[in-house]
Amino acid sequence: MPAQPKIPLGKLLIQKGVISEDQLRIALIEQKRSGEPLGKLLIFLGFVTEATVREALSENLNQKSADLAHIVVDAVALQLIPKEVAKRYRVFPIAYDRAHDNLMLAMANTSNIVALDQIAAMLVKGITIIPMLVAESDIGRAIDQYYGFELSIDGILHEIETGEINFEGAQSSSEAYSQPLVRLMDALLGDAVQNNASDIHFEPEQSFLRIRYRIDGILRQIRSLHKSYWPAMAVRLKVMSNMNIAENRSPQDGRISINFSGRQIDFRASAQPTAHGENFVLRILDRQQGIVPLDGLGLEEAALAQLKLMISRPEGIILVTGPTGSGKTTTLYSILNHINTERINIMTLEDPIEYPMTMIRQTSVNESAKMGFASGIRSMMRQDPDVILVGEIRDQETAEMAFSAAMTGHQVYSTLHTNSALGAIPRLLDIGILPDLMSGNIIGVVAQRLIRKLCPQCKEAFAAEQIERRLMGEPDQGAPITLYRAVGCDYCDHQGYKGRLAIMEILRFNGDLDDLVARRATLRELKTTALRHGFLPLVEDGLRRVRDGSTTLDEVSRVVDLTDRLQS
Repeated sequence: MPAQPKIPLGKLLIQKGVISEDQLRIALIEQKRSGEPLGKLLIFLGFVTEATVREALSENLNQKSADLAHIVVDAVALQLIPKEVAKRYRVFPIAYDRAHDNLMLAMANTSNIVALDQIAAMLVKGITIIPMLVAESDIGRAIDQYYGFELSIDGILHEIETGEINFEGAQSSSEAYSQPLVRLMDALLGDAVQNNASDIHFEPEQSFLRIRYRIDGILRQIRSLHKSYWPAMAVRLKVMSNMNIAENRSPQDGRISINFSGRQIDFRASAQPTAHGENFVLRILDRQQGIVPLDGLGLEEAALAQLKLMISRPEGIILVTGPTGSGKTTTLYSILNHINTERINIMTLEDPIEYPMTMIRQTSVNESAKMGFASGIRSMMRQDPDVILVGEIRDQETAEMAFSAAMTGHQVYSTLHTNSALGAIPRLLDIGILPDLMSGNIIGVVAQRLIRKLCPQCKEAFAAEQIERRLMGEPDQGAPITLYRAVGCDYCDHQGYKGRLAIMEILRFNGDLDDLVARRATLRELKTTALRHGFLPLVEDGLRRVRDGSTTLDEVSRVVDLTDRLQS
C-alpha cells in the first residue's frame, strides 16, 4: 500500500480550521524574511499553540506525539540517557518498557537520524527507541526540571528524613521538583500503576501511615511511613485532585490525571475523615486496560453467543450484576465499544465518567446541579438516543425511568447490586418495580465476579483428592483429575497469582421466564426453568476455569459459595 503524501503544514492547519488563509500568508512572508520553520513562526505570531502544531505534525508524519506537561518521570529511563546527551540532541526519555525493551524518547525532530544512531549506540544492545514528537521548548523545560533529582521512593524518603518537610512546597500547584514531597507522591503513583494496582490506600494510624495497593483484588501493604509525613502528603494529594486543602472535617472527591509511560492515567480520589486523620483512596482508571474487546472477556463460546444475541435485540434492558469491584463497568464498556458505530446514538449517565469514549455522549451525575440518575434519564430521552447506559439502578424512580426507556424502543444497560443473575428479579421487586413492568422488558442479566489467575511460571500440578473431586462434581472413584495450586516466584511477587479473569453467568430471558416473573414465581421455579433452557450458574463457569488450569478451587471458593456441593 503506497504511503499517503504529506500535506504541507500550513494547508493542514487550514483544513483543520485552526488558522485562516490570511494568517498563513502573514507567516509565509515572515518565513521568507527570517528563514525560520513555519510552525515556529505561527507559534511566535500567536496564531496557534505549540500543542496544536505538535499534533498536526505527528498526524502528517504518521508518528506518535506526547505531552510533557503532566508526566510521571520514569527513573530507569532517566538513567539510560545522561543529561548532557539529552541537552546535546534535544531529547528527553519519557519511559522505559521493561517487558518489551522499548525506550520512549521525546524528540523535537523525530527524523534526526544522527541523534537516533548516536543514542542507540550508547544504549544497551536490544533496547528499541520509540521516537515521540514533542515541542522543543517542552523538552528543554523537562530536562531542566527533572534531571539532577532523586526519583526512587527510598531515595526521596531518605532526602525527607535528612531535611525538613516543606508544607509550602506540597501546596504548590506547579511541578516544583526541588520539593521531595512532590517527587514522593509522583513516585508512589507511578509505582502503583507499574504494579498493576487498581487502588491506592493511604491509611493514617495513631503512630504511622500505612500505604496499601489493591492488586488483583487483594489489598497488599507496600509501605509504612512515620505519621509526621502524612499532613504534607495529604495536602499534596488535595492539590493534585483539586480539593479544598483547608477542609479536613468532611469527605471530598476529586480527580487526578497524569501521563505515565506515554499513556494517560486517571485517578479518582476520595478523602474521608477518620479518628487518626484523613483517609485517602485513589482508584486507578487506566484507559488502555479499561476497555476490553468483547471476545477478550474470556467467555465460553456458547456464553459469548448468548451475550451477542442479547445485544442484538433492539429494545429492552440488560442488567450487569455483582458486588463492588467485580468488573461490571469494564463489561458494560466492552459491550458499548462493540456496538459503537456512526449509525446509532449512545448516551451514558455515570457517577463519575470512568473512561472517555469517542462518539459516545457521556454525562456525569451531579446531585448538586439536580442531575440525578432519574432526572438524567428524563433529560436524555429528549436527545434522541438509541442506546442508554445508566450507571446504577439504586432506587424506584431510577428503575422506573430505565424501564420506561426500555418500553419506548430504547436499548438500556445498567448495573445492579445482587449476588446472582436470578437475584436481580427479587431485588427489582424489593425496589418497587411491578412484575408486569419487568415481564417482556428484561433482555437478560449478566452476573460476574473477578478471580485471580494462577502464575504461569510457578503453578504446580497435583492429583485431586476426595474433597476436591466432590467440589468439582466428579465421582469419588474414577479417572484421576489433575488440578493446580499456587506456589509463588519472583515473576508473581511470590503471590502465586498474576492478573485476573472474569467468571460470568448469562441469563437470557424467554417467554417461559417472562411468564414466571409476571406471576411472582419463587426463585427455585425461576432457576429450574432457566437450567432447563441451558443456563449455566456462576459456580460452573468458575469450575471450568479450575479444570483448564487458569485458577484454583481456593480462589473460586473465595468469590462463589461451594459449600452446598459438599452436602450429600
